[in-house]
Amino acid sequence: MAKKTEEKIVYVDSKGKRLDGRKVEELRPIKIRAGVIPSADGSAYLEWGQNKVFAAVHGPRPCLPKHTASPYKAVIKFDYKMATFSVPDRKNPRPSRREIEISKVCGEALEKAIFVERFPNTEIVVIVAVIDSDAGSRIASLTAASVAMADAGIPMRDMVTGTGIGRAGGKMLVDLNKAEEDAPDAVDIPLAILPNSKEIVLLQMDGIMTKKEWEDVYPLGEKAIMQVYELQKNALKAKYAKNGVEEK
Repeated sequence: MAKKTEEKIVYVDSKGKRLDGRKVEELRPIKIRAGVIPSADGSAYLEWGQNKVFAAVHGPRPCLPKHTASPYKAVIKFDYKMATFSVPDRKNPRPSRREIEISKVCGEALEKAIFVERFPNTEIVVIVAVIDSDAGSRIASLTAASVAMADAGIPMRDMVTGTGIGRAGGKMLVDLNKAEEDAPDAVDIPLAILPNSKEIVLLQMDGIMTKKEWEDVYPLGEKAIMQVYELQKNALKAKYAKNGVEEK
């Protein structure tokens, strides 16, 4: 009796279309709004595919506890939280190792964009709440946090902007979805840069990729990042354009 063979998933078909209908270099739909939380100094709401994220910024303000302060710069305290209902199986409300790790790397990435040396002995607190989670939530959170930081009026060298890049089914892809992240040969790379200088401020890799594959996929990611950058700027412009109309 012949053994059943597993059906092979085609992640990019002969027409260059992915499982969700996108092209290899195409981002999922993204919506960004700035200034959505009145009690915060700066805030943003972002939808990226299924991801839904709120980001709030408080500060610069005196450091608490005081021993965490630096006499040379502001301390960035980034807190990434996933709501218990943000994933199909209820999440434990306690911070997971993944949440702690994402908080650390996102805080370090955001610090590269901020003139922290102008605010010694202070803290800038960034709170990100993921209320609906899908693939790429760390990049979605960092993108929203950057808009919230700009909305707070904190001096920055540039926005922090990113996307996921990687491989599924032997194809180089931008902004992998959950099915693509679960491919047998999947490589998932969260990437964030300062768009004007092209300085990489976050780069992580889950999987192994050849040098040639990296050289093929990085330009696709950089091009997609510039599209996200325009959406970030437009969200900030839209807030102040709206405020200008209301004040007349």
